[in-house]
Order: sequence, then structure tokens, then C-alpha cells
Amino acid sequence: MFTGLIEHLGTVSSIVVDAGGCTLTISESAEILGDCHIGDSIAVNGACLTVTEFDLEEQGGWFRVWLANETLDRTDLGERKVGDQLNLERAMAAHVRFGGHFVQAHVDGTATVVDRIPDGDSLRLTFQLPEPTPERPSLLPYLIPKGYVTLDGASLTLTGVDDTQRTFSVMLIQHTQQKITLSKKEVGAKVNIEPDMVGKYVEKSVVAALGGKGNEGLRALIETVVEDVLARKASS
Repeated sequence: MFTGLIEHLGTVSSIVVDAGGCTLTISESAEILGDCHIGDSIAVNGACLTVTEFDLEEQGGWFRVWLANETLDRTDLGERKVGDQLNLERAMAAHVRFGGHFVQAHVDGTATVVDRIPDGDSLRLTFQLPEPTPERPSLLPYLIPKGYVTLDGASLTLTGVDDTQRTFSVMLIQHTQQKITLSKKEVGAKVNIEPDMVGKYVEKSVVAALGGKGNEGLRALIETVVEDVLARKASS
């Protein structure tokens, strides 16, 4: 579990790709490796990855993670290059203050930057989600104005949602712009997105209560109500 408060920016120093996935080495990361152990989880640009090797001294402190093909398919990590910076956050400890929101670091997919508008010292960013498919349903039902969203691992507040355009927006204050990579991404770049998981659980509970999958339960409920109304009219 994570909070979405980025602790550090690491730098990609090595990428090794094969048929099974990708090994990523991230350097300049000593700041978050002081209590690191093999097998620990670190959110890398919002994706929960397992530390397989690390060194506190070389290259400013580096650690290595393995990316399965599923991770490469769901995230933008397969597009990263040596020298790119990545948002890093260690798994949340029980004794720390919880300043963000519940983040699983299980990336659902990517969105594309479609607009960047400076607003005083802040920066307004707008993103567009891809067309939904049966395999990848729309994430828009889980996005609401002033709700939470995780972008590249950072917990942010939604400032606007447009269901017809499949877009949503956030605002980055000056401090946040300096602490995460998102402010450096240009129009056309991809970001990793994880909607607030609470919405997913609520949807599943409601659907289960209605007795079906997706819209089937709601449809069945409406049909039952209509049939009941017609039966009452017919008997009166």
C-alpha cells in the first residue's frame, strides 16, 4: 500500500529487455534505500515493483526491478529511456502520517497529455483516456471532480472530468511541479493512471446487490419494477 506522496526522483541507468519482460536499474536513489531489503516493494511511476538487487554506494545508490509483460502493457515504463527520471515511493509504513490517499500502485492503464495551461505559479494539465474496449473498460466512472486520482504514482485531486471527451484535469502547485516528473511531460506524452480504488469496490458492491454483472443487474431491477407496475395496472 502507498500514499501517492512521491519521496524521490530516481534515474534510469540500465534497461535490459527480453521476451519475458524487462529489467530496469534505477540509480541516484540512495535516499530511499537506507532501509531497503531484497523483496521490498517500491512504486516506480505508480507501478508496484519488487526490488531484486540494490547497492547503497554505486551510482548514487541503485536498485533493480523486473517488469513482466503485463506491466509493460499496462504502463509507460516500457517507453522509458536511460537518463529518464522516475517518481519513487516506498511502501507505506504503519507509523507514518497518511497524507495522500489509498494507492495500490496497480496501474490500470495510461492516459495521454492533451493540454498544458500555466495558471499563475500553478500548471493545469488535461489528459484523455483511450477508447474503452471489452478487455479494458472505461475508467471514467471512477473519476469525479474533487476526487482522487493517481498519475505516475502521484496522488492528485481532479479539477474537472468530461465524460463525452474522455478527458480529466488536474492542477499542480509550484511545489508539486518541482517534486514529480509529471510537470515535465509534454502534450502527447503518456501517464500511468490508477483511479481511487474505493469507487471500484462501491461499484462491485452495488452491482452484486442488484444481482448481476455490469448493467445486467440494473436492467433486471428496472424490468422487475416495470412488470410490477404493469401487473398492478392490469389488476385495477
